[in-house]
Amino acid sequence: MYKKLTIKIALACGIAVTGLFGAMIGSPSKASAATPESLDLLSFGKDFIGTPYQFGAAAGVTNTFDCSSFVQYIFQESGVKLPRTSSSQANVGEKVDKAYLSVGDLVFFKTGGGGISHVAIYAGNSKILHASSSQGVTLSNMNSSYWTKAYVTARRVL
Repeated sequence: MYKKLTIKIALACGIAVTGLFGAMIGSPSKASAATPESLDLLSFGKDFIGTPYQFGAAAGVTNTFDCSSFVQYIFQESGVKLPRTSSSQANVGEKVDKAYLSVGDLVFFKTGGGGISHVAIYAGNSKILHASSSQGVTLSNMNSSYWTKAYVTARRVL
Protein backbone atom coordinates (compact mmCIF):
# COMPACT_ATOMS: atom_id res chain seq x y z
CA MET A 1 0.00 0.00 0.00
CA TYR A 2 2.85 2.37 0.85
CA LYS A 3 4.39 1.69 -2.58
CA LYS A 4 1.11 2.53 -4.40
CA LEU A 5 0.73 5.76 -2.44
CA THR A 6 4.32 6.74 -3.24
CA ILE A 7 3.72 6.09 -6.95
CA LYS A 8 0.51 8.15 -6.91
CA ILE A 9 2.25 11.06 -5.18
CA ALA A 10 5.17 10.86 -7.60
CA LEU A 11 2.79 10.88 -10.58
CA ALA A 12 0.81 13.81 -9.16
CA CYS A 13 4.00 15.80 -8.58
CA GLY A 14 5.22 14.94 -12.07
CA ILE A 15 1.98 16.15 -13.61
CA ALA A 16 2.07 19.35 -11.54
CA VAL A 17 5.68 20.07 -12.51
CA THR A 18 4.96 19.30 -16.17
CA GLY A 19 1.97 21.64 -16.13
CA LEU A 20 3.98 24.39 -14.47
CA PHE A 21 6.89 23.89 -16.85
CA GLY A 22 4.54 23.91 -19.83
CA ALA A 23 3.02 27.19 -18.66
CA MET A 24 6.46 28.72 -18.11
CA ILE A 25 7.68 27.91 -21.61
CA GLY A 26 4.56 29.25 -23.27
CA SER A 27 5.40 31.64 -26.07
CA PRO A 28 3.68 34.26 -28.22
CA SER A 29 3.85 31.80 -31.11
CA LYS A 30 1.00 29.82 -29.56
CA ALA A 31 -2.52 30.33 -30.80
CA SER A 32 -4.76 32.60 -28.85
CA ALA A 33 -8.50 32.65 -29.11
CA ALA A 34 -10.07 35.32 -31.23
CA THR A 35 -10.64 38.34 -29.05
CA PRO A 36 -13.47 40.85 -29.31
CA GLU A 37 -10.82 43.29 -30.61
CA SER A 38 -9.62 40.93 -33.37
CA LEU A 39 -13.19 40.02 -34.35
CA ASP A 40 -14.14 43.71 -34.56
CA LEU A 41 -11.05 44.38 -36.67
CA LEU A 42 -11.98 41.55 -39.03
CA SER A 43 -15.62 42.66 -39.25
CA PHE A 44 -14.53 46.22 -40.06
CA GLY A 45 -12.12 44.93 -42.71
CA LYS A 46 -14.80 42.78 -44.34
CA ASP A 47 -16.87 45.94 -44.91
CA PHE A 48 -14.32 46.80 -47.62
CA ILE A 49 -14.66 43.54 -49.60
CA GLY A 50 -14.92 44.49 -53.27
CA THR A 51 -12.94 47.73 -52.92
CA PRO A 52 -10.64 47.94 -55.97
CA TYR A 53 -6.89 47.36 -55.84
CA GLN A 54 -4.45 50.10 -56.80
CA PHE A 55 -0.72 49.58 -56.40
CA GLY A 56 0.73 52.35 -54.24
CA ALA A 57 -2.68 53.52 -53.02
CA ALA A 58 -2.28 56.46 -50.70
CA ALA A 59 -2.39 55.82 -46.95
CA GLY A 60 -5.79 56.63 -45.46
CA VAL A 61 -7.65 56.51 -48.77
CA THR A 62 -10.55 54.04 -48.75
CA ASN A 63 -11.79 54.02 -52.37
CA THR A 64 -8.78 51.91 -53.44
CA PHE A 65 -6.16 49.91 -51.54
CA ASP A 66 -3.00 47.98 -52.10
CA CYS A 67 -2.27 45.18 -49.64
CA SER A 68 -0.27 47.19 -47.14
CA SER A 69 -2.42 50.34 -47.25
CA PHE A 70 -5.45 48.14 -46.54
CA VAL A 71 -3.80 46.46 -43.55
CA GLN A 72 -2.43 49.77 -42.29
CA TYR A 73 -5.87 51.42 -42.51
CA ILE A 74 -7.77 48.58 -40.82
CA PHE A 75 -5.31 48.38 -37.93
CA GLN A 76 -5.12 52.16 -37.58
CA GLU A 77 -8.89 52.21 -37.06
CA SER A 78 -8.29 49.74 -34.21
CA GLY A 79 -5.65 51.99 -32.65
CA VAL A 80 -2.59 50.10 -33.93
CA LYS A 81 -0.07 52.10 -35.96
CA LEU A 82 1.73 50.13 -38.65
CA PRO A 83 4.35 51.16 -41.23
CA ARG A 84 3.18 51.70 -44.81
CA THR A 85 4.84 48.80 -46.66
CA SER A 86 4.40 45.05 -46.27
CA SER A 87 8.14 44.50 -45.83
CA SER A 88 8.21 47.07 -43.00
CA GLN A 89 5.04 45.65 -41.43
CA ALA A 90 6.79 42.26 -41.28
CA ASN A 91 9.12 43.68 -38.61
CA VAL A 92 6.35 44.72 -36.18
CA GLY A 93 4.89 42.60 -33.39
CA GLU A 94 5.88 39.09 -32.42
CA LYS A 95 6.59 36.23 -34.78
CA VAL A 96 3.90 33.53 -34.89
CA ASP A 97 4.32 30.01 -36.20
CA LYS A 98 1.93 29.25 -39.07
CA ALA A 99 0.39 26.41 -37.04
CA TYR A 100 -0.63 28.86 -34.31
CA LEU A 101 -2.25 31.67 -36.29
CA SER A 102 -5.08 33.57 -34.61
CA VAL A 103 -7.68 35.90 -36.07
CA GLY A 104 -6.08 39.30 -36.66
CA ASP A 105 -2.51 38.08 -37.16
CA LEU A 106 -0.60 39.57 -40.08
CA VAL A 107 0.44 37.00 -42.68
CA PHE A 108 3.25 37.76 -45.14
CA PHE A 109 3.99 36.35 -48.58
CA LYS A 110 6.61 36.55 -51.31
CA THR A 111 4.59 36.95 -54.49
CA GLY A 112 7.43 38.16 -56.67
CA GLY A 113 10.79 39.83 -56.39
CA GLY A 114 13.32 39.30 -53.67
CA GLY A 115 11.42 39.45 -50.41
CA ILE A 116 8.11 40.02 -48.72
CA SER A 117 5.74 41.66 -51.17
CA HIS A 118 2.25 40.94 -49.81
CA VAL A 119 0.47 41.17 -46.45
CA ALA A 120 -2.92 39.87 -45.35
CA ILE A 121 -4.96 39.59 -42.18
CA TYR A 122 -5.61 36.08 -40.90
CA ALA A 123 -9.39 35.61 -40.77
CA GLY A 124 -9.51 32.12 -39.22
CA ASN A 125 -10.21 28.74 -40.81
CA SER A 126 -7.23 29.13 -43.19
CA LYS A 127 -8.73 32.28 -44.73
CA ILE A 128 -6.98 35.60 -45.27
CA LEU A 129 -8.53 39.03 -45.77
CA HIS A 130 -6.42 41.13 -48.11
CA ALA A 131 -6.26 43.50 -51.05
CA SER A 132 -5.58 41.28 -54.04
CA SER A 133 -4.20 42.77 -57.25
CA SER A 134 -6.71 40.72 -59.26
CA GLN A 135 -9.82 40.95 -57.05
CA GLY A 136 -9.45 43.97 -54.79
CA VAL A 137 -10.28 43.41 -51.13
CA THR A 138 -11.30 39.78 -50.78
CA LEU A 139 -11.16 36.64 -48.68
CA SER A 140 -8.85 33.89 -49.96
CA ASN A 141 -7.89 30.40 -48.84
CA MET A 142 -4.28 30.52 -47.71
CA ASN A 143 -4.06 26.74 -48.19
CA SER A 144 -4.37 27.13 -51.96
CA SER A 145 -1.24 26.12 -53.82
CA TYR A 146 -0.49 29.75 -54.72
CA TRP A 147 -0.54 31.08 -51.15
CA THR A 148 1.10 27.97 -49.67
CA LYS A 149 4.13 28.39 -51.97
CA ALA A 150 4.31 32.15 -51.33
CA TYR A 151 4.01 32.03 -47.50
CA VAL A 152 6.93 33.60 -45.60
CA THR A 153 5.98 34.44 -42.00
CA ALA A 154 3.34 35.82 -39.66
CA ARG A 155 3.32 38.44 -36.90
CA ARG A 156 0.96 39.17 -34.02
CA VAL A 157 0.37 42.86 -33.33
CA LEU A 158 -2.88 42.74 -31.35
